[in-house]
Amino acid sequence: MGGRGYGIDPETVAFLAREISETVNTGAKVAVVIGGGNIFRGVEAATQGMERVSADYMGMLATVINALALQNALERANVATRVQSAIEMQEIAEPYIRRRAVRHLEKGRVVIFGAGTGNPYFTTDTAAALRAMEVNADIIMKGTKVDGVYSEDPVKNPKAKKYKTISYINVLRKGLAVMDSTAISLCMDNKLPIMVFNLSGKGNIKKIVMGKHLGTLIGGRDAKRAKERK
Repeated sequence: MGGRGYGIDPETVAFLAREISETVNTGAKVAVVIGGGNIFRGVEAATQGMERVSADYMGMLATVINALALQNALERANVATRVQSAIEMQEIAEPYIRRRAVRHLEKGRVVIFGAGTGNPYFTTDTAAALRAMEVNADIIMKGTKVDGVYSEDPVKNPKAKKYKTISYINVLRKGLAVMDSTAISLCMDNKLPIMVFNLSGKGNIKKIVMGKHLGTLIGGRDAKRAKERK
């Protein structure tokens, strides 16, 4: 939504499309899981009296709207893109099929996963972790408004400590609100590292793909040790 209070900001979408396009040009295979909080937040609606299941499904539909907006911007930037939805809607998106998604990635297409996991009570974070496992991703890159994981909210406490690296278990123990506990646990069980970085920084996605350490790496050492043990 950019600087708006809600909705879709065309300039922000175009910026993200350029960032992804530059990353794809390096030869990296990119899949995107997109949220819908700029349009509708299911959990917030549930706390205000709406049935949680209905609210979550509305949130999933909001992610598909964002996915279509990003697809349009990517194709305007000459990037081949496919949207796959966990909720079947044949007229506007492919149904999520793991093998098809992997094949698109092998052909150099960007795959945008919409509608979360297709199930209520699961966040977009969990959808990102799940899809990353299914397509054998090397890393999850969690784009946020801040430049990493802090001990406290850096807006409320300027003295909050920023972590360069942190283990999965410490994220859970300290209750750090970077991703929900289900997503962190899933990544921990499968030794998939997570890089948390500032999405608004120009070139940040490409820099991380090229090997530069930006933001905070969650579980990097844990994943490395697991590979060494194999």
